[in-house]
Amino acid sequence: MTAVKIEKGVAQYIEHNLYYYFEYVRDIQRLKKDILLGRANYDENVGGGRGNLPSRPTERRTIELITHRRLERLEQIVHAIQTVYQSLTPEKQKAVQLKYWSGKSYTWEQVAREIGVSVRQLYRWRDQIIYDIAKLLGEVNSNS
Repeated sequence: MTAVKIEKGVAQYIEHNLYYYFEYVRDIQRLKKDILLGRANYDENVGGGRGNLPSRPTERRTIELITHRRLERLEQIVHAIQTVYQSLTPEKQKAVQLKYWSGKSYTWEQVAREIGVSVRQLYRWRDQIIYDIAKLLGEVNSNS
């Protein structure tokens, strides 16, 4: 396997998405619920005067468009992570779980010890996982 190269900013962006994966899944569910039920059903200002959503149709439509765009992007990110994760070996899946999803601040050294591989090997796995997710999201050229 040859080493993959990815820009530092892109790698940081993908890792950020990995850390927030489950929050994104919850956001998708919430945004879909908002769209299906309509935002008016979430009025927490009962009896308190005017709501904070614009009453002008153009502004309301802009908010709905932004919501749809955010939902679409979150769905793309979650799908890319799921696709790559499901293609991983059990050891690589465990590495992702420990590093990004455990809720604990495992270092790469701790993850390597837990799985029984070298840190260097773990870094190669990480780089490939990040690259594969970035590729699915269109963040890198497929020729790279």
